[in-house]
Amino acid sequence: MPLMASRVGLLAALLLAGCAADSQSRLPAFMRVRDPEPPPAEVAPDVPPIVRKNLDMIFVPTTQPRDLEASPPKRTNAAGTWTACVRAQIISVAGAPLRRQTYRLTIKQSEIIDRRRATAGDSCMSEDFKPILPTK
Repeated sequence: MPLMASRVGLLAALLLAGCAADSQSRLPAFMRVRDPEPPPAEVAPDVPPIVRKNLDMIFVPTTQPRDLEASPPKRTNAAGTWTACVRAQIISVAGAPLRRQTYRLTIKQSEIIDRRRATAGDSCMSEDFKPILPTK
């Protein structure tokens, strides 16, 4: 009987040892748990076409935005979101030129999910802007 109990105990120990076969264990590679694959790198959104497509959403249409410029997108801490800054020379409703307006965009899956006027706390003022050329 004691021999049978020791065999059952040994068998149970061997079976349970397999449950702890992580990637760092001494077991052969085919018996170890594999490390998870890293998620694929997300491609940064192409800001100029997104801005051209949503120009009326970013700027009021009656302001006739011109000399559009955008900053490169920056990844945010939130999953899958990016920020970019857009600025343009606009005119008032009365037709008088106004100073250049800058907006901070939040982009997710190539769609603008938030738009707000840039403030001093944003990094928009120190961004490297590039012109957004109109499509032909």
